Amino acid sequence: MSDAWDAVTAAGTKPLAELFKDEPDRLSRLTLEEAGIRFDFSKTHLNSSILSAFFGLAEAQGLAAARDALFSGAQINVTEGRAAEHTAERGQGSPESVQRAHGFQERMRALIDAIEAGAFGEIGSILHIGIGGSALGPDFVIDALGRDTGRYQTEVVSNVDGAALEAAMSRLNPATTLLVIASKTFTTSETMLNAQSALAWLEMGGVADPYGRVIALTASPERAIEFGVDETRILPFSENVGGRYSLWSSIGFPIALALGWEAFETLLEGAASMDRHFRLQPLERNAPVLAAFIDRYYANVRGAQTRAVFAYDERLRLLPPYLQQLEMESNGKSVTVDGRPVGRATSHITWGGVGTDAQHAVFQLLHQGTHLVPVEFVAAIEPEHGLDFAHHRQLLINCFAQSAALMAGKASEDPARCYAGDRPSTTILLDRIDPTTLGALIAFYEHRTFVNAVLLGINAFDQFGVELGKEIAKSIDGGGAISFDPSTEALIERAFGKGN
Repeated sequence: MSDAWDAVTAAGTKPLAELFKDEPDRLSRLTLEEAGIRFDFSKTHLNSSILSAFFGLAEAQGLAAARDALFSGAQINVTEGRAAEHTAERGQGSPESVQRAHGFQERMRALIDAIEAGAFGEIGSILHIGIGGSALGPDFVIDALGRDTGRYQTEVVSNVDGAALEAAMSRLNPATTLLVIASKTFTTSETMLNAQSALAWLEMGGVADPYGRVIALTASPERAIEFGVDETRILPFSENVGGRYSLWSSIGFPIALALGWEAFETLLEGAASMDRHFRLQPLERNAPVLAAFIDRYYANVRGAQTRAVFAYDERLRLLPPYLQQLEMESNGKSVTVDGRPVGRATSHITWGGVGTDAQHAVFQLLHQGTHLVPVEFVAAIEPEHGLDFAHHRQLLINCFAQSAALMAGKASEDPARCYAGDRPSTTILLDRIDPTTLGALIAFYEHRTFVNAVLLGINAFDQFGVELGKEIAKSIDGGGAISFDPSTEALIERAFGKGN
């Protein structure tokens, strides 16, 4: 692997303007179309020598075999001894896993049919409680696609801060609210505390049987039963579906309920189209693969520590926080799959925001700052709103202008007004934002994350790094004899008093 990485590091390039001048076919070679999405990678420093070196690295790291293992249901999550079967939820996996996922989906659809038929009484709103992937995925998809459905008012709460739950409940009528509790293990402390408070709210709101209003989404149905949820109102999913990859599973129940089953099925099929693209297209025409090459080039050759993602569409405002968990929890690792130090930068730090707001907040640094920050622009050709098209035209004009300005720069005799240019960006342009394109977009980012992990030799599917803080929190909450550093001890005493 060292020789393959040496080849990547040694591959030279030119400024972006020169690359376009020297390569007449550059735009066509580095622009792909799939599932109603245009991926334009041409404003990055990839050239033929860099691509050739990455193809060699991909071969040395066994990318093709790893990809096959992902879709076959092999135990690629080696540290936890399990498969990673989120693709099976959209029909792309081992026959046994696909069949099991289909069975869970049929159970979910039957429950939705029952709710819509009035089995739970009058339901006008959904209070979805989870954390991490159990909340980020449903929140993102419903916010992007569900603004005009008029089916159910939906509130998603993840923060254990009571202010978040209280604010959400204040917007709902307990008499007509369905409580959805999403937890893979059904032991997550923040989720279970929020759930107990929500049940108390239902009871105080006059609901005679609060537990009868609960739907549990979990890979541990026995714990949901112990909590008090009737077995008929538990929607299981496979233990092999990781939290940040789980919106395709029963965790997607609020998506299917809020948007309708047809929309959820179309979301799955959009993701499946990207699965097929990732599996079948050659590396040089493979969007997740090329995007991962770009990530690794800027992180490992050019030393970029971050990647900025800007959604030039209000419907995609939750894309940056969704990607923060997907990318940094998956690849924020420091050892390889066999436990050795990686020896090079792994996950970039993902950050971003919404255009055009971000232009007046952080783009100063992107254009004239000293940090190299690869930028990703995500936009859609068709608007959703009913206002004058001039709004959307200005939005897209600003998106395209920013990527052009980052590349071109501008010379000036006044140093304060000089733009260096030659700053890389990728543009992802959707025809429209609908279940097909959104499903494909999310799956693109999942596979891109996986390819990054394979190139680095790390496991994208465990997340042990989140556990230590939870263990310490339990120790503090338990009030035992465990001692902490002087700073932590002082903070505990200041907040809770001596002896707590």
